[in-house]
Amino acid sequence: MLCNLNDVLLPARREGYAVGLFNTTDTDMLQAALDAAEELRSPVIVGTAEVLLPHGELRLIAPSILAAARRASVPVVVHFDHGLTFERCIEALGLGFSSIMYDGSAGDPAQNAADTRELVRIAHAMGATVEGEIGHVGEAESGDNAARDRYTTVEEAVGFLDRTGVDALAVAIGTAHGAYREPPKLDLERLRQIRARVEAPLVLHGGSGLSDDDFRGAIRGGIAKINIFTDLCLAGAEAMARASAAGLSYLETREKKVEAVREAVRTKMLLFGSAGRA
Repeated sequence: MLCNLNDVLLPARREGYAVGLFNTTDTDMLQAALDAAEELRSPVIVGTAEVLLPHGELRLIAPSILAAARRASVPVVVHFDHGLTFERCIEALGLGFSSIMYDGSAGDPAQNAADTRELVRIAHAMGATVEGEIGHVGEAESGDNAARDRYTTVEEAVGFLDRTGVDALAVAIGTAHGAYREPPKLDLERLRQIRARVEAPLVLHGGSGLSDDDFRGAIRGGIAKINIFTDLCLAGAEAMARASAAGLSYLETREKKVEAVREAVRTKMLLFGSAGRA
């Protein structure tokens, strides 16, 4: 069933578990994520991100994601992740996405807040939810996630929520997008301080590559949504490489890819505590 972030994250925040966002650039990844969710009776968030659109254009993949979400027997949020432009966020809403993330965190903070506030106004009028970001979630390739002066402060989080009214807030506490070159060090004390002052569900980006203990600590600290993509890509690529080496056909290779991605999603759902919550 199609729903928005409030439907799945408010219970997660209240009951102390997290719901995974699994970005899906094609229907193989989409099938894997929804199969895992239905098997485990877990709410799930699926979608794509603006940076991924060259690998799966929005108008091409949106109808498949939305149709699958409506058919599903568990709550499914269709989320446009890391919308970098106002225009693409509006396009996603127009196509029927039930949630968007506007990410203006790399630009001027005042402009980020103003643009986010306007998208909140539009999205809420359409029954959709909005995630915003304050602080800087780094890029693993450059290692800038360790720049502590770019982590989200309590004051920034409270002020951003007051100015924008977002439904969920992504915070920077030491994670990075992509495959880590060195193990990240999460500032869980900072996370706990933000959680104590902020009512909106908190979001952890750059989840792929964290240890199980990192995830557990982040969820205990108040994270209600965790983004996963790189781990799914790695699982699928490794499965396809093994299948190709074994001389399997294209369709057999595709099945191995779906199985591997499904298992990666399943593992994360069990770890996040969302299994059995649908």
